[in-house]
Amino acid sequence: MSWYSARTAAVCRRGPRRRSVRLAATLTAAAAGLSLAVVPPALAAGGPTPAPTPVTRAALAPSLVEGRGADVPFAEQEAESARTDGTVIGPDRTAYALPSEASGRSAVKLKPGQYVEFTLPRAANALTVRYSIPDAERGGGITAPLGIAVNGKRHAQMTLTSQYAWLYNQYPFSNDPQADLLHPDWWITECGCVPSATTPAPAVDKPFRPSHFYDERRVKLGSTYRAGDTVRLTAPLGTKAAWTVIDLLDSELVGAPHVETRAVNVLAHGADPTGRRDSADAIDKAIAAAKRRHLKVYLPPGTYQVDRHIIVDDVTIVGAGNWYTTVKGHQVTLDTPAPDGSVHTGVGFYGKDAADGGSHDVHLSGFAVEGDVRERIDTDQVNAIGGALSDSTIDGLYLHHTKVGLWFDGPMKNVRVTRNVIADQIADGLNFHTGVTDSLVSQNFVRNTGDDALAMWSEKRQDARNTFSRNTVQTPVLANGIALYGGTDNKVTGNLIADPVREGSAIHVGSRFGAEPFTGRLGITDNTTVRAGTYELNWRIGLGAIWFYALDKDIDADIQVTGDHYLDNTYNAIMLVSDYPVKDKYAITNVHFKDVKVDGTGTSVLSARAAGSASFENVDARNVGAVGINNCGSFNFPATGSEFSVEDRGGNDGGGTTGPWLAAWELPSTITCDDRPPVVPPPAPGRW
Repeated sequence: MSWYSARTAAVCRRGPRRRSVRLAATLTAAAAGLSLAVVPPALAAGGPTPAPTPVTRAALAPSLVEGRGADVPFAEQEAESARTDGTVIGPDRTAYALPSEASGRSAVKLKPGQYVEFTLPRAANALTVRYSIPDAERGGGITAPLGIAVNGKRHAQMTLTSQYAWLYNQYPFSNDPQADLLHPDWWITECGCVPSATTPAPAVDKPFRPSHFYDERRVKLGSTYRAGDTVRLTAPLGTKAAWTVIDLLDSELVGAPHVETRAVNVLAHGADPTGRRDSADAIDKAIAAAKRRHLKVYLPPGTYQVDRHIIVDDVTIVGAGNWYTTVKGHQVTLDTPAPDGSVHTGVGFYGKDAADGGSHDVHLSGFAVEGDVRERIDTDQVNAIGGALSDSTIDGLYLHHTKVGLWFDGPMKNVRVTRNVIADQIADGLNFHTGVTDSLVSQNFVRNTGDDALAMWSEKRQDARNTFSRNTVQTPVLANGIALYGGTDNKVTGNLIADPVREGSAIHVGSRFGAEPFTGRLGITDNTTVRAGTYELNWRIGLGAIWFYALDKDIDADIQVTGDHYLDNTYNAIMLVSDYPVKDKYAITNVHFKDVKVDGTGTSVLSARAAGSASFENVDARNVGAVGINNCGSFNFPATGSEFSVEDRGGNDGGGTTGPWLAAWELPSTITCDDRPPVVPPPAPGRW
C-alpha cells in the first residue's frame, strides 16, 4: 500500500504542522554514519588467502535471528564482506542513494575490470546475484555483461539489465529521469513548499528522487561446486555500464527437476517449452483436459510464453521446480481499457472474480512467473497471481517482475501461500484485499518490493483470522515490510523484516486507506526487525520499527505485541502517531508490549505522537540514543500532562545515553516532547 492515496495526498502535500519544535537536522546529517550490522570489511585484493565469506541472514549473523523468518534453501553472502578490488559503498540509510536500498545498507561498486569474489559456504550449483547498473540517459534501462569465474576459471557470462529498475519522481513514479514534477500541487520536503503555489517556483534537481535501483538474476552453473570453492563476479572491461554494484550472492544446491507422471502434460496440447511461440491457449486446453479427467496439469522444464491471464478454478498445476519451469510474458497494451480500469494485461494465474463466485481448489506449485512490468499503473491487473482463490494453495513459486506478486480480491477464504520467493515487484509482494479470511502466508521470502511486502487491507470487508508467519522480508523500497489496515483476529508471528527504505517501516498497524476498523485481537509475536525505524520524508521525522497510525479511525482493538526484537533502529523502536489534522479526533489505545527486546535506537524506544495509552512489561532496551519515551501526545501540552499515558507493568530494564529507558519520572504521562532529537548511531546488535 503506497504512502499516498487520493484521500491522503492533500494531507501529505501540506505536511503536518508542529507547534513546539523546529527541524534540528537534515536527513543526511541525521542518517550519516549510522551503525550497520555486523559483517567485516571487504578484503583487499592480494595478500594472504582470505577468510571464508560470512553467511548472513538479512545481513545479520544467523544466530541473532534463529527461529525467525523463512527457512530458505540458499545461503546469503554480502558483497561488502567478500574479497574485492572494487569500492565498498555505504553504510548509508539516506533515501534515494544506492547503499540505502542494499541489503545491510552497504554494497560493492565495481568499475569495468574490477571484481568481487565469494567463497562458497556449502555445495551449490545455482546462484542469485543482486545487483544494480545505471539507467539509460533518457530512461528505459540498459543491459550489460557480468563475468562469472569459478575457482579462477571463466565459467559463464550473465546479462544484467536495468530495464526493470530506476523509477523517479512522485507517486506513482516515472521511468523518465528528466520528467518534471508529477504533482506540482503536492508539498515536497526538498523545498518545504507546494511548488505550484510558491513564487518564484522552486527548481528541483533532476533526476528527482531516483529509487528502485536493484534487480536480481538467477543462473544455474551446470555443475555442483563444493564448500570452499570461489565464485568471482567481474565487470568486464568492455561493459557499457560505467559501474556495476553487487549487493549480495545467494548460492543454492538445486535438486533434479520434478516429474509428474500421472498428469496432463501441456506439451501434449501444443505448449512450446522454448518460449518462441505463445503457449497460453495450449495451457488452457491442458487445464480443460485435466478437469475432465480429474488429473493435475504438468509444466515440464522449459520457458512458456504467456501474454495474458490464465484463469484457474478447481485445478492443480505443477511445474518441474521454479529453477526449471518458467512461465514468461510480455506486458500487452489493451485496445480499450478493461472494466476494472486495466490498460495492460500480462502473464498471470487468476482466479475468477469474487463477484462471479470466485475460484476454489486451485493448487499452484513448482514454477516461476517472469513478468514484464516496468511502470506502476495501479488500475492494471498485471500481477503474477490474482483474483479470488478459496480453499487453495500456492507453494514453491518464484515470482519476478510483475506489479504485485499475489494480489487477492475477496471475499475469499482458506488460501495457503507457502515457500515462495517474491522479488523485484513494482508494488506489493502480497496483499489480502477485502474480506480474505482464515488464510496463511508462511515461509515466503520477499525482496525488493515497490510497496508493502506483505499486507492485509480490510477495505469494505474485514480480513479476519489470517496469519503471516515465518516470512523473511528484505528491502521494501516504499512503504512497509508487513502492514495491516484494519481487520479482526489476525496474527503476525515469527517474521524477519529488514531494511525498509522510506515512507514506512518494518511492521505497520494503520487505520487508513478507508479500511474497516481493527476489532477483536491482533497478535504481533516473536518478530525480528533490523535497520528499521526509518526517516519519514513527508513529515521529516523518524518512525518506529513498529508503528501505529490513526488517520481514519481510532485504533482500539486488543493489540498484543509479545516477544518481538527490534534491532539497530535508525530512529525509534516503537511509534504511535495520529496525523495532525485529526490528532484531537482519533486515539490509539489498548496496545500492550511484553517480553520485547530493543537493541539500539538512533533516538527513543517509544515515540508517542497521539492521544491514547500503552502498557509495557519486560521490555528490555540497550544502546538507546535519546530519552527512552518521547511523549508529545496530541501536541496540546496540557498542564495535566500528555494525552498519551504509559503503564509500567514491571520488568522494563536497560536504557542508554539518558539513563533508564522507562524511568519513574516519565510515568504515566510526562511531556518529554522533542520533535526531532539528535540521532545517536547505535552499535551493531549482538547476542543478548
